[in-house]
Amino acid sequence: MTTPEPQSPAPQPSGPEFKDRVHRSAAGIAGGVLLLGVAGWFGIDAVLSGQGRTPWVALAALLLVVPLVVAFTLRPAVYVNDDRLRVRNPFRIVVLPWGQVATLKSGYSNEAVTTSGTTYQLWALPVSLRARKKAARREMRAAAEQARGGTGGRSRGLGLGGAFGLGSGGPVPEGPVRAETDQIMDELRRLHADRQQAESAQGEVTVRWAYEILGPAAAGAVLLVILLAGG
Repeated sequence: MTTPEPQSPAPQPSGPEFKDRVHRSAAGIAGGVLLLGVAGWFGIDAVLSGQGRTPWVALAALLLVVPLVVAFTLRPAVYVNDDRLRVRNPFRIVVLPWGQVATLKSGYSNEAVTTSGTTYQLWALPVSLRARKKAARREMRAAAEQARGGTGGRSRGLGLGGAFGLGSGGPVPEGPVRAETDQIMDELRRLHADRQQAESAQGEVTVRWAYEILGPAAAGAVLLVILLAGG
């Protein structure tokens, strides 16, 4: 009679329990794609139809410009989970455990401040003063509509606009109105407050330079200077 061998326990999954939520700037991505298209158009045209050193200068310029455009437009992102905030800026990747974050500030830029006093800008969450002003106008309109009973048309009587709700300028938003990046920062602050003392949210701040961006850009700059200095 054979004795069945004891079964080994199933391997436990490693890594964070929850997947990262990623925040990026849609306007930055769109602008980056447009700039890369323009740079590629002029650069390739100079390489194919240029004379003398022009093709080499164009290649060096592309080697310099393309990484910089990618760094400032397509690359920035903020990755968030219950244990840490990972900030991918143009030239650095910063990992901030929630226990090391002192506060999240919003002024003319959105920033994370560590307990040691170091400030890291969140490039992927740019502040739009225009969006803030638009949100403020919507909130003022919502408050005015609520003060009139929630329907702007009723204060105008039974005219056509009042009958069909056309005088109110659209539906009244529920709750406070905020710009998109301000809403994201509010969510990050709530998560920070909930998870700052968690055991799994402790650790050291780590910073890594983006050599995949700095290397090609530096090579392109050096090559461009050499070509231009050579007359």
